[in-house]
Amino acid sequence: QVQLVESGGGLVQAGGSLKLSCAASGRTLSGCTMGWFRQAPGKEREFVAAINWGSGSTNYADSVKGRFTISREDAKNTVYLRMNSLEPEDTAVYYCAAALKYLGLLSYYGSRYDYWGQGTQVTVSS
Repeated sequence: QVQLVESGGGLVQAGGSLKLSCAASGRTLSGCTMGWFRQAPGKEREFVAAINWGSGSTNYADSVKGRFTISREDAKNTVYLRMNSLEPEDTAVYYCAAALKYLGLLSYYGSRYDYWGQGTQVTVSS
C-alpha cells in the first residue's frame, strides 16, 4: 500500500506561482512513476505531468509546458509540482498519483496509476 498526501494548494492571482508537494509513505518510490492530474468543476480529470522516479525523465501536458515543473526528492519520498505563470484556467483540484512501475508515455493515462491522493485545491483569480 502507498499513501499519498498532497499539500501546497491555495488561492493565487493570475501570473503567480505555487508549489505543490506529494509525500508518499508505505514504500519507497524506486521504480515508480509519479504523476499529477487535475480536475476542474464540470470537466474530466486531465493529465498534468509525470516523472519516472529512477531516471528522472518527465512528461508534460502541452497546456503546462514551460510553466510547470515536476521534480522529486528521494530522501523525503516526495514529488513536487512547481507552477509558474498561473492562469485562471489552471483552477482545479490537483491530484498526485503513483504507479508501481515505469510507465513511459503511458503516464498520460490515469487508469495506469495504482494509488491516488485526496487532492489539493488550486484557485487562480483573474
